[in-house]
Amino acid sequence: MNFLGKLTRVQRKNNSLLCIGLDSDISKLPAALGGFADPQYEFNRRIIEATADIVCAYKLNIAFYESAQGWQTVQRTLSCIPPEIVTIGDGKRGDIPSTAEHQAKLLFQSWNFSAATVNPYMGQDSVEPFIRESQRCAFVLAVTSNKGSKDFQRLIVKGKPLYEHVVKNAAKWNKKRNIGLVVGATNPRELKRVRSLASGMPILIPGIGAQKGDLEATVRFGCDERGEMAVINVGRSIIYASQGDDFALKAREAALKFRESINIYRLKYYRLK
Repeated sequence: MNFLGKLTRVQRKNNSLLCIGLDSDISKLPAALGGFADPQYEFNRRIIEATADIVCAYKLNIAFYESAQGWQTVQRTLSCIPPEIVTIGDGKRGDIPSTAEHQAKLLFQSWNFSAATVNPYMGQDSVEPFIRESQRCAFVLAVTSNKGSKDFQRLIVKGKPLYEHVVKNAAKWNKKRNIGLVVGATNPRELKRVRSLASGMPILIPGIGAQKGDLEATVRFGCDERGEMAVINVGRSIIYASQGDDFALKAREAALKFRESINIYRLKYYRLK
């Protein structure tokens, strides 16, 4: 099954566009996990068990796992995720082709992620190793949520902001329909524009929750015409909903609220089948 098929199937099965960001900071884990040999894995495992029926994806920010034990934690965490759910390795990779080859091999072959985030700054050949297989997806950075995104992404080049050139080139590279885009929820105007330029491409949308992105605008402008193809990432507001022993239960409750809110807006703006 190709990537779009997998994403569509799980979004419909779980009635969910919600992606949970497992950006599990070892310094912020509940004290109750201190006795485990790998508390980060134990935390992730319980979050996954509590939420796997109400998400379409999990995203692991690789920076939180770049330690001697972290590589193994990634592998163990991925083994807990049901195979029908999309997994995103958020490493923002992208380098000269020989380096990108190894980056893609780690993410897709060794760890078996469904998708990866990729920085397109070095051009098509830096993205190509991530899009060879139709069942894998490269989410190309278009418009990000950080304050510094204005430094380059909105620069006017040939009469258009730079991010539009990124989106248009990504669409040209999308021969196997396995390229997506990353657009921050704090940029609803740009999100609307990107969706108009990339009607059939999946969009990974971080910035909801702690970063205070507009959820209604995210659903309205981020989905395709069927109310799908948006992957709305929420991290800290779900996984750190409680610091107590009930952290997994509270994470589930928070995730359910986000899914419900997303679906209310989907019903408002789209005719769902």
